[in-house]
Amino acid sequence: MKILFGVEFYYPSVGGAQEVVRQLAERLVARGHDVTVATSRLATRDFTQRRGVKIAEFNIGGNLVRGIQGDVASYREHLIDADYDVVFFYAAQQWTFDAAWDALDRIKARKVLVPCGYSGLFESAYREYFEKLPEVLKAMDAVIYHTDVYRDVNFARSLGLTNGALVPNAADGEEFDVPRDPGFRERIGAGENDFMIMTVGTITGMKGHIELVQAFARLDLADPQRKALLILNGNQPERAGRRASVFRTIFSLIKECGLLYAAKHLPKLVLRHFGWQVGRMASINDWVQSINRQQAERKKVVAIDLPRAELIQAYLNADLFVFASNVEYSPLVLFEACAAGLPFLSVPVGNSAEIADWTGGGEICPAEVDQRGYSHVDPALLARHIAALAANPERLERLGNQGRATSRRRYNWASIVGEYEAILKRLVSKREARPAAAGVSAP
Repeated sequence: MKILFGVEFYYPSVGGAQEVVRQLAERLVARGHDVTVATSRLATRDFTQRRGVKIAEFNIGGNLVRGIQGDVASYREHLIDADYDVVFFYAAQQWTFDAAWDALDRIKARKVLVPCGYSGLFESAYREYFEKLPEVLKAMDAVIYHTDVYRDVNFARSLGLTNGALVPNAADGEEFDVPRDPGFRERIGAGENDFMIMTVGTITGMKGHIELVQAFARLDLADPQRKALLILNGNQPERAGRRASVFRTIFSLIKECGLLYAAKHLPKLVLRHFGWQVGRMASINDWVQSINRQQAERKKVVAIDLPRAELIQAYLNADLFVFASNVEYSPLVLFEACAAGLPFLSVPVGNSAEIADWTGGGEICPAEVDQRGYSHVDPALLARHIAALAANPERLERLGNQGRATSRRRYNWASIVGEYEAILKRLVSKREARPAAAGVSAP
């Protein structure tokens, strides 16, 4: 098959969507398919092919709500004129999908979408977008969901659509099938017996870094002799051709949240977007410095962006993965924790509770979910939940073992890519065939 993936950002950009598409694209190439990725042009990318995957860069950015800027005509011509068997859009609300709306009836290839959760579904600025979306979804030959319980699949159910299929996310089992390096703890500044907590997420202000570092400041381990170390691993968000600017961030927040909401909450939203919050100790960095200065005898925080090989060692050496993000879809980091045999504690964000149930590799800490679907955990409650797990090594070991076993058996890219391939082959070989209904059972 000749396949085109459309995704806003792609390698070397780092993020969940980038990783899913990279895994699928490279593995489909290895299975003999011709794969191209249509994506944003990046100043950090100086190649047009990687591991057999061709990369078609377009100088385009935005979405239908924020506005799409750039050479949209060339992109649409590429979709229409190129001889693809499948055009696979990864995520709604981004330009590679939104810019194709007006050309869908002229695209000869079979069309597939992974919506990735519809983060703007409850935002007033996106009302018209979601009023028009049903007709677009009907034009898709398949819509693939990573969850059976989240807002995107529920949206499809409310419309009575039957072109959906469930394929969960995964991790690269081979990547985590490496020896644990005992020297990592020394390199990161942790003792062998320290209770090591880690989280991973781009520094957007919405990944729960503030909530987690506040919880860590309150953490009281049962063993007074045991020290604790927290790794906050994350990169800065990327924009097409450049890093995020404060002006672009302000503009995006106004467009996406609506003028009235933004006028009321803009200062807080902007501060949170850059890892700040309103209060006496405002930034993540302030909290980190305060903990490292005032609680140095028992606690340490390391804010870092580790190279991938070192990040794998962090997973293998840590005692607990904690995820306090405010908004997610189907977070890859939870599957990665399972692949490493690392138990996780997550707030109820995206389908994290479903992942905990599927894998048996983690627990859920209760948190409030607001009317816009954002999770907000009480740092004090999160601290107590972390302390309870730290005091129960048998529970941690059981969760880690269960997560690793289910990852090896089911939630790994080597297995999952076959499910995608089967759907795509069916679409191409039987033009009238449809995947299973959206209301499928959990894997």
